[in-house]
Amino acid sequence: MQLNQLSPAKGAKRKRKRLGRGVGSGLGKTSGRGHKGSNSRSGGGVRPGFEGGQMPLQRRLPKRGFTNIFKKRIALINISDLSRFEAGTVVDEIALVRSGLVKGRRDGIKLLGNGDIDRSLTVRVNAVSQTAREKIENNGGTIEVV
Repeated sequence: MQLNQLSPAKGAKRKRKRLGRGVGSGLGKTSGRGHKGSNSRSGGGVRPGFEGGQMPLQRRLPKRGFTNIFKKRIALINISDLSRFEAGTVVDEIALVRSGLVKGRRDGIKLLGNGDIDRSLTVRVNAVSQTAREKIENNGGTIEVV
């Protein structure tokens, strides 16, 4: 089979409904909207979620919990992720974003101690776990909390 032999499945391609093109088309005059009423008029219809006056679903369901608007979004990075940097480099927010380890909106970066490291690095982050601090310093690196 080749690209020029491909064709859509039978019944997959249908012509667009052309409204208001005469009585003989079957969709002339009122264009399939019927006579009078809200939906027959332009801009007619009801808003999303409206159930004809019945209490809408989003109001019938119980509400639980709350959203903390002061929540901090902290990007988490493990020691094992730092193996992509060469020995002696300064690993800061800019370096982490460039390497693709940190993405999107964040309020800080925290280094966690999962994994091992075999080189000395200077790491500048907002928070560090105790095990991560020990592993970096045992390899001759330094941690700077900014």
